[in-house]
Amino acid sequence: MPTITAGEFRNGVTFEMDGKVMQVVEFQHVKPGKGAAFVRTKMKDVLGGGVTETSFNPTAKFETAYIERKDAEYSYNDGDLYYFMDQESFDMVPVSQGDLPDGFAFVKENTVCKLMIYKEKVVGVEAPNFVELEVTETDPGFKGDTATNVTKPATVETGAEIKVPLFINPGDRIKIDTRTGEYLERCKG
Repeated sequence: MPTITAGEFRNGVTFEMDGKVMQVVEFQHVKPGKGAAFVRTKMKDVLGGGVTETSFNPTAKFETAYIERKDAEYSYNDGDLYYFMDQESFDMVPVSQGDLPDGFAFVKENTVCKLMIYKEKVVGVEAPNFVELEVTETDPGFKGDTATNVTKPATVETGAEIKVPLFINPGDRIKIDTRTGEYLERCKG
C-alpha cells in the first residue's frame, strides 16, 4: 500500500490510522520558534463520522486510503434502506439510512449522488451541493414585505423543513445548499 507523511497532508486526503479511515478537513503546518515543527490536523472519521483534532510530526507515515466516488442515481427508499442505481452497471445498491448525510433530506428521487466506496463497501453518500426544490407549504408572503434577515418556516417537496425569506410563497422553486441546509435564492421561471 502507498504511504503518505503528515507533511504531505492536504484537504480531502484520506488515510488509515488505528484501523480507521480518516479524511483531512483542515491542516496547518506549524513551525514554532523553539522545538520541532508539527502538523495540526482536523480530520473526520469517514466510517464513523466523528471529527477530531490532532498534531503530528511531519515525518509520521500513514497508509493511503483510496475511496472511490461513483455516480449513482437515487431511486427510492424502502424503510431504512435507500436504493441507488449504479450509472454504469445499472445495479441497484442499497444504502442504510445511517450512511446518509444530513443534507440528504433535500434530495429527491432521480437525483444523481456520489457513492463513497472503500474496499468494495459503500461507506457513505455525497449529496449534490445544491438542489432546486419546490416549496409545498409556507405562510403566504406579503407584497412589499422586504425586511432583511427575517425568515419563516417552509416545507419543500421532499418533506424537509427550511427557513426562507418572507417573500417566498407555496409553488416557488428555491435553491438550497445541502451542506448547510440554507436557502440560497429563488429560482427563475
